[in-house]
Amino acid sequence: MNITGYTVEKLEDPFGLLSGERYEFFLDLDIDEEDELYSEKGVGLRVLFVVNQNEFKIANYHFFEKGNDEVFDFVLEDDEEEIVIKFCKEHLED
Repeated sequence: MNITGYTVEKLEDPFGLLSGERYEFFLDLDIDEEDELYSEKGVGLRVLFVVNQNEFKIANYHFFEKGNDEVFDFVLEDDEEEIVIKFCKEHLED
């Protein structure tokens, strides 16, 4: 899994109920054709990323097929989760 592009948006908490800051990332992924997650239309990953002081974590995510936004029922492996967290940390303010 390689991240080939992304968009990020800082989410506002108008009532101040949540601690930390939240960001929504849409990651464009390059998936190997042999991977069961592969789709000819392309695959994306939506990530809700939380920053609370010096803590960085994924609050929620899902894979989706580009074009129709069909959600895939797959989970990130531990090494993939580390890659996504590192990527999101590096691109918070873009």
